[in-house]
Amino acid sequence: MTISSCASRVPLSFQCRSDPAFSGTIPRPTASRFSCNPRVGSGNRPFGISSLILRFPPNFVRQLSNKARRNCSNIGVAQIVAASWSDNQPPSSAAAEAKAAASAVSAPIAAGEDVYNDNSKGSLGFCNGSSSVQVNESSFLNGDGSVAIHAGERLGRGIVTDAITTPVVNTSAYFFKKTAELIDFKEKRHVSFEYGRYGNPTTEVLEEKISQLEGAESTLILASGMCASTVMMLALVPAGGHIITTTDCYRKTRIFIETFLPKMGITASVIDPADIAGLKSALDNHKVSLFFTESPTNPFLRCVDIELVSKLCHAKGALVCIDGTFATPLNQKALALGADIVVHSATKYLGGHNDVLGGCVSGSTDIVSQVRIVHHVLGGTINPNAAYLLIRGMKTLKLRIQQQNSTAQRMAEVLEAHPKVKHVYYPGLKSHPEHELAKKQMTGFGGVVSFEVDGDITTTIKFVDSLKIPYIAPSFGGCESIVDQPAIMSYWDLSQPEREKYGIKDNLVRFSFGVEDYEDLEADVLQALEAI
Repeated sequence: MTISSCASRVPLSFQCRSDPAFSGTIPRPTASRFSCNPRVGSGNRPFGISSLILRFPPNFVRQLSNKARRNCSNIGVAQIVAASWSDNQPPSSAAAEAKAAASAVSAPIAAGEDVYNDNSKGSLGFCNGSSSVQVNESSFLNGDGSVAIHAGERLGRGIVTDAITTPVVNTSAYFFKKTAELIDFKEKRHVSFEYGRYGNPTTEVLEEKISQLEGAESTLILASGMCASTVMMLALVPAGGHIITTTDCYRKTRIFIETFLPKMGITASVIDPADIAGLKSALDNHKVSLFFTESPTNPFLRCVDIELVSKLCHAKGALVCIDGTFATPLNQKALALGADIVVHSATKYLGGHNDVLGGCVSGSTDIVSQVRIVHHVLGGTINPNAAYLLIRGMKTLKLRIQQQNSTAQRMAEVLEAHPKVKHVYYPGLKSHPEHELAKKQMTGFGGVVSFEVDGDITTTIKFVDSLKIPYIAPSFGGCESIVDQPAIMSYWDLSQPEREKYGIKDNLVRFSFGVEDYEDLEADVLQALEAI
């Protein structure tokens, strides 16, 4: 156990003894605040630091600065302190004043300030919920890039630490000091965490970051994008309810809507993303609870008029949920356009490194609370380590999206002009059926381009296999480019006629451009096209 890093912060010395040969005579160290006599005990047998039991004065916790306790927590000192503090003396008046200042909602803790906060949970310095420190970050975070980096963290997170990065809180449960505190928590007089499935300090930082980026009152983070979508539908659509969705969407979402929801008597109308007449008809003929679609959609990148759809659905009492995974919060603000809910597969662009699974639901506090209740029952909880990876990934979100938007736009134009490409699907192209709509409601068109090679399945396989940079894999949105043939990757269990019912041709390619140099990607795609 290393303890020297805390030495300069502690205004007193501690005592140490050997174990088990404790003579009762405790020599006080003189050379250093954190030094120990190597020959304590009977005889002259030397003891290393690992063989010593540290005995702290009874008021050690109160005198140890908040900063020192935070810095020491990860190396075990604070745990020893907590176990050693048994005198139960009340805190000094100065500490009590500091406690009151730290718990005041309107008083953020200044950088470098030492504050004794008795509201912390355990020895790691977790505040009792995110409401313990509330800071209006919008006053100095105006751009999406800054928000993605600092929202939920700088002066605003509910974890007391001097670390720039948010700590990973690996715990499955949280303790209460006394039963009275537990009762106060149950009766909502005391803010705290309780059980890992219901909340985690690391996860709350991620939720707050996404909320600020989306302009949402609340966000719920879950174990995957599919978990987010399915739990949202189960929470917001009653038994016997009706959903409107679109023809082009992620296949697993379609399977859930067409196969699982009917077991609860929930029916669905499926319309073209641009079919406003079909939308009006479905709203008139059914008691619709939810309109759900992606925009842009997967894999044809169709766009829905979010503003118009929201007005029509709200007039009939239906909620609108947009899966914005392809767009990201940087390219499209679905809530600002009128949607009630936005979901993301955080696995994709939010994480951005092909190394973590996650999903999120954002919207008003009332709506997200309904989803949260069902989530607590079903238990699709994200691991705090995964939440940390998503927080880390989001710090480069704007840089990645700018590069991927640019590369995809340029490559879409190259592909559209190439004689061996029959058709290109990308909202940034004038040939796209919703190009003008995309220009209206998006600030960038994303990093995924779908296109049809001029040839059959064998020709398309040859093209994909000739590529040298992208990985042949599912998913998208990461730093590494990824390519796949949907007919094989996602629909291979269906016959060719069945695949074509969904518009999935054998020559369709979905290319997710990463952050590699554009010139390298262009050269690779061109040489692969020349190979067919």
